[in-house]
Amino acid sequence: MPTNKNRIDCNFFQNDVLELAPKLIGKYLCRAFEDGSIIKKRITEIEIYRGEEDLACHASKGRTSRNEVMYQKGGVLYIYLIYGMHWMFNFVTGKINDPQAILLRGIDDIIGPGRVTKNLKIDKSFNGEDLCNSKRIWIENNDLNTEYTTDVRVGIDYAGDYWKNKLWRLILKS
Repeated sequence: MPTNKNRIDCNFFQNDVLELAPKLIGKYLCRAFEDGSIIKKRITEIEIYRGEEDLACHASKGRTSRNEVMYQKGGVLYIYLIYGMHWMFNFVTGKINDPQAILLRGIDDIIGPGRVTKNLKIDKSFNGEDLCNSKRIWIENNDLNTEYTTDVRVGIDYAGDYWKNKLWRLILKS
């Protein structure tokens, strides 16, 4: 992979998820494939999950083998399987031992987290991947519009009214 001055610096992901998420929306997700092709898609929809106190977050029940990667420093990927069929793609953010993540829900012409990973050929092998050094996936800056709207997160009724009603889903305006 050639060096790229637009690639996001490692320190970008070391910030608190609430500060970082608005800066991530609209950036480019770049994916290099084994055949040498590279695709670049704008991040259009994300959801915030913030630590053990957030009852919708996988870390709300503490550290487990499944969510261990969330306790690493920001800049790695947290990939897990739901319903036995869909891989979910999350950016770990923040400091070590402070589990925070941003779920990728949409890119350019692909809406839905399961569709995103299927189209990008993302699977468990990406779990723990370091975005700062990866040759197959990274984030780049852009100079396009990054205005967004907010909404409630999807599919987290189990977390209770307080957490399910947080406006922690960010959607890029067209």
